[in-house]
Amino acid sequence: MKVLLINGSPRKAGNTYLALNEAAKELEKAGVSAEIVQLGTQPVRSCIACNSCKTKNENRCVFDDDLCNRVTEKMKEADALIIGSPVYYGQPNGGLLSLIQRALYSGGAYFTGKPAAAVAVCRRGGATAALQSLTMPFQILHMPLVTSQYWNIVYGRDAGEAALDQEGMQTMRSLAINMVRMLKAMEGQEKPIYEARQSMNFIR
Repeated sequence: MKVLLINGSPRKAGNTYLALNEAAKELEKAGVSAEIVQLGTQPVRSCIACNSCKTKNENRCVFDDDLCNRVTEKMKEADALIIGSPVYYGQPNGGLLSLIQRALYSGGAYFTGKPAAAVAVCRRGGATAALQSLTMPFQILHMPLVTSQYWNIVYGRDAGEAALDQEGMQTMRSLAINMVRMLKAMEGQEKPIYEARQSMNFIR
């Protein structure tokens, strides 16, 4: 079993990395492979609603010059997903949001039904609002949300401070334990067959 973790911070070894790495270590201790992918400082395109991923370029975004399609390719082999982000103005990193929106839309077939979790790292506040933004896309793709002993929040501003948040680090370890438990419970199960989506709007 393998879990893909995405570090949505531009800082490679910052507090978001420390939070995700704590979960990754616990996953590997339980025999589950964990890979952390770094968002970094390179630009990430936003979705332009061209719908080419559905009509011409199946399961791939038409833009191939950033991390999006690489994440989609990695999700082919991964069994679960954890994304982590620093909190900016009560919101996740904009680049991470663009990545998730494009990857889950264009490559949704490789994400659907796989357990997922989000982690927010903040100095003081705004983490719960950021968590809501990060988890909402999962709920559209039947991705079971993995929880912990508290909301998946770690506190820290300056480099390394997250490691001092004892409860936050414990929350990350508990998240990993729950992720392993869910993966083992789902192992060998056939994927459910859902009804065809009935989409509508409210314009008459």
